[in-house]
Amino acid sequence: MTQSLSYRDAGVDIDAGDLLVEKIKPFAKRTMRPEVLGGLGGFGAIVEISKKYKNPVLISGTDGVGTKLKLAFEWDIHDTVGIDLVAMSVNDILVQGAEPLFFLDYFACGKLDVDRAANVIQGIATACEESGCALIGGETAEMPSMYPVGEYDLAGFAVGVAEKDELISGKDIVAGDVILGLASNGIHSNGYSLVRKIIERSNPALDEEFDNGKTLRQAIIAPTRLYVKPILSLMKKLKIKGMAHITGGGLTENIPRTLPENVVAQLDAKSWQMPKLFQWLQQEGQVETAEMYRTFNCGIGMVVIVSANDAQMAIRHLEDVGENVRIIGTIRARQSNEHQTQII
Repeated sequence: MTQSLSYRDAGVDIDAGDLLVEKIKPFAKRTMRPEVLGGLGGFGAIVEISKKYKNPVLISGTDGVGTKLKLAFEWDIHDTVGIDLVAMSVNDILVQGAEPLFFLDYFACGKLDVDRAANVIQGIATACEESGCALIGGETAEMPSMYPVGEYDLAGFAVGVAEKDELISGKDIVAGDVILGLASNGIHSNGYSLVRKIIERSNPALDEEFDNGKTLRQAIIAPTRLYVKPILSLMKKLKIKGMAHITGGGLTENIPRTLPENVVAQLDAKSWQMPKLFQWLQQEGQVETAEMYRTFNCGIGMVVIVSANDAQMAIRHLEDVGENVRIIGTIRARQSNEHQTQII
């Protein structure tokens, strides 16, 4: 007689999935907002828009962690990549003036390791809590033979809300405006294919002290900085004309995304010191300076553009709420079709 088969025989453990949901419920509960009308476990999550908004619009974003995950697998470090996942989406929608409202995650693997997945999702919940963003649901997909043993993939989806007449579009940016740079935590979540290539070539001592008490391994895997609460508080103090989250494409390619076509962001490379980690990457990889600026954040994780009259007030406020911020350039008129980020 042919043996009866079960889903578990095919490699999918429903009980493990149920156990994971139970494990992550306390993490998710800490992220809840008053607008959330249903908890984890339903077919869909229900969220209402706060009545404090008069003419609300929704702003959405999605992203992943990229090949930084390959280092997480290799080094068996899983408690920070969830922070990266949230930060990449909430920082993106923030630049248009959105208050993050809720977040959903997608965790896919070949065989579900409940403790490892819970570790990842706890990082997601931590970042949501820090951003004031509710973790209202997600999907855990166990797909045998789709992924190598011990590996998984992550995707995240954030939705925020803003007043329609307070959206930040960059349309009011003019020559003479000031460019502020908020410090990054490190590489954040972009450029890791090059980072991994440099590590492979250099074969460094990853666990020796490298910078400010951190090992090189710790510096490389450090999670993306969350800018939500500092920026939202600044928006209540003054008019932000434009912002850029410095992700893939680095400083060179991200800043133009917030600029009108008739201006250029002129950055002064001497206005901030490239952190030691980026100096190491450049030296070990023999990476040209222009390539550094178009691949990495080089120490500047978020750019904020304000009028010259508001610049000092903005700096004082951001410093008061814990940000390391400085003036890194100015806006000037564009000449012909020159690139809209110039670093001198």
